[in-house]
Amino acid sequence: MRIYTHPACTRHDPGPGHAERPLRLVAVTEALREAFPDALHWEEAPRASRGQLLRVHDDALLALVLDTPVDGPMALDPDTVLAPGSAEAALRAAGAGIAAVDAVMHGEVRRVFCAVRPPGHHATPSAAMGFCLFNNIAVAAAHACDKHGLSRVAVVDFDVHHGNGTQAIFDTDA
Repeated sequence: MRIYTHPACTRHDPGPGHAERPLRLVAVTEALREAFPDALHWEEAPRASRGQLLRVHDDALLALVLDTPVDGPMALDPDTVLAPGSAEAALRAAGAGIAAVDAVMHGEVRRVFCAVRPPGHHATPSAAMGFCLFNNIAVAAAHACDKHGLSRVAVVDFDVHHGNGTQAIFDTDA
């Protein structure tokens, strides 16, 4: 199985005591490396482009996340923080999903896991929220349809609660 990840994903640091912290990703990648030392193929997650992000997000959200100068953690809402490493982490997290779609669609692999952060399923077309800056799975699903000609993509969200952002992005799709 191929794993996409990137060190930048650990540099998105919402600050002390925040539930969505870098150590979550470190714990996942260390556990995977220990449990499956020879079965996983690790790849560096590329950056998503602005054009790829614009398939599901508006210009204002991209400007907020990518162009806002930040010297320290800046609250976007009660749960969501923009910090100095956040933009690069968010680009890599969204890019991992795109690379995963491409790898499967090109027949390189059958299974892919993206070990990235920040998470994405709460980000709506116009808002970062619920720890999420960009909606990584929505970016990947839109890429699958636009670049690989798929007419439908199933998104299985196994988080403990509803992915409102993913629903908001695809709610009008038939």
